[in-house]
Amino acid sequence: MAAARIYTPAEAAAVSGVAVKAVHNAIDKKIVETRSERRPHGAARRALTYEGLLRLKLWHGVGSALSADRREKLFAAITEMPKAKTVRADDLLIVDVGAARRQLDARIRALDEAEAAIHRDKAILGGEPVFKGTRVPARAIAAMLAQGARKEEILEGYPALTPRMLELAAIWVTAHPARGRPKTLDEQGLRPKSTQRLTLKGDPRSRPSA
Repeated sequence: MAAARIYTPAEAAAVSGVAVKAVHNAIDKKIVETRSERRPHGAARRALTYEGLLRLKLWHGVGSALSADRREKLFAAITEMPKAKTVRADDLLIVDVGAARRQLDARIRALDEAEAAIHRDKAILGGEPVFKGTRVPARAIAAMLAQGARKEEILEGYPALTPRMLELAAIWVTAHPARGRPKTLDEQGLRPKSTQRLTLKGDPRSRPSA
């Protein structure tokens, strides 16, 4: 089923582990092929197939070190042997395509799990994406992780969550980047447990008066 799906650039970034900016770069340089996805209300947007995801992952992992000609030979060899676990790119390089496919498949399953676990309900926090059965915003959890918060601290503060849910928040937010101004904690229905005022190094106010 995964092979028949198409993925937006943001979804491609989430499942491949490649930054979304690099995904667009690969598309612009025609390193990966895209399909046109028609949206119900709006212009068509480009999307990647599963094989496009595989090319993207391999390009980011090893293909960026290859010349364009050698990279195309690698991709051609994969197309000719779609079930091969390893593919010889040239006399010096053998690529573990099977491992790349397994990693993609695991991330796709995780994204599907995240889609099932996170939803929007206008009656809950104004439609902010939350974990089902809770009022915990997925974006807030992902932001905490990105800012270096320890998983143990987050789980202590949000006992309704599990370690797996933290992983799902991160992949879901990558696949669904927020549009517009980020919401404040108050707008997300959250309250800080404590506050602390810090003086930045070099701040004139930190210097002792004469």
